[in-house]
Amino acid sequence: MPVFAYEAMNSVGQSVKGEIDAVTSEEAIAKVRALGNFPTKIKERAAKRPRAARGAQAAPTMGTTGKRKRVGSVSAKLLTQFTRQLATLISAGLPILRSLRVLEQQQKPGPMRLAIRYVGDDVESGAALWEAMGRHPRVFERLYTNMVRAGEVGGVLDDILEKLANFMEKAQALKRKVVGAMIYPVAVLSFAALIVTGLLVFVVPRFEEIFAGMNQKLPAITQFLLNLSRWMSRTGWMVILLIPLALYLLNKLIAMSRAGRLALDHAKLMIPIFGQIAGKSSVARFSRTLGTLLAAGVPILEALTITAETAGNEVYSRALLKVREGIREGEDFSEPLRQSRVVEPMVVNMIDVGEETGELDRMLAKVADTYDDEVETLVGGLTSLLEPVMVISLGLIVGFIVVALFMPMVSMIQNMQGSQ
Repeated sequence: MPVFAYEAMNSVGQSVKGEIDAVTSEEAIAKVRALGNFPTKIKERAAKRPRAARGAQAAPTMGTTGKRKRVGSVSAKLLTQFTRQLATLISAGLPILRSLRVLEQQQKPGPMRLAIRYVGDDVESGAALWEAMGRHPRVFERLYTNMVRAGEVGGVLDDILEKLANFMEKAQALKRKVVGAMIYPVAVLSFAALIVTGLLVFVVPRFEEIFAGMNQKLPAITQFLLNLSRWMSRTGWMVILLIPLALYLLNKLIAMSRAGRLALDHAKLMIPIFGQIAGKSSVARFSRTLGTLLAAGVPILEALTITAETAGNEVYSRALLKVREGIREGEDFSEPLRQSRVVEPMVVNMIDVGEETGELDRMLAKVADTYDDEVETLVGGLTSLLEPVMVISLGLIVGFIVVALFMPMVSMIQNMQGSQ
């Protein structure tokens, strides 16, 4: 009888390994579950062959042991499209390997096609689909591979892939809303900065030549404008260009340590309006991620670990790790989250209800939908607020320049009229 090696999670979330006799992998899965464990990996052990037979075996394919090109990252849109297509093909009854080969031919040359080819080669060599995908973390992140693993073990890979595609589409939709709302303010601020810089570098120096021939003391506001124009023409423009780069590098440097990331993320949450958007976006993200993992059958301790790693904000990541430790010690989900004080009481109450009713995954999905709507409302309100603020600010700057340039002329005209 064939022997299957397995890896599983026991009732307290600990990893266990072992071997079991079974005719098929389905029977092996059933036996592991009968022991009270949740199987995460099942693989039949290869029978030992004579030395001569091993030497005469066919050479392995280039895709499994040969030198491979490094697979780069792919866009979220392309990965979502691949996920949904793979779910459709598997649901239609096509074997996994055949589905991968079909999708490989449909892809344009690039990282996505290369990744599918390598995954197909590994599956053809006997690797599980999630294991083959896990070898390309720049394409298939840990959240993705763990959901695929849960789908393979549970025999519901097509359903899990559909849920994964829906999850990625909703995450992209939220990101597009935030980024799209920020494009207009950034564009207006950029054009305003160019206009003001152009006035200071090209227009103000012409007036300075006029003022030099007037032989009179200039008002303080005009002198300040002329000094600013000289600084801008010499080195100021370089400083302005280097400030964003310096801030970017400083942010990267601080974020290299976990304490630095925590301080940066905490500071982001303290910014008015922007902090609310960042916080609610993080809550929506980790709620949807955790709910999707639980719905896929991933054990809650492992799901919390994955969610903490992909939370995108160190403040919420630490809170989720504390929740995981609390559950490991026998507490429920809601109490450690309530003690962390990083989410609103409504979220804690909804999660508490989800635990009591046994529908935690659905309740987390509702939390994510609610916060998606709140983020959209906040972003729309921020855009409406920024429009008049930017127009007024630009008007004040241009008005300051005009007044500073014409005050000496008005003074000169008054002196001429007085002398007459």
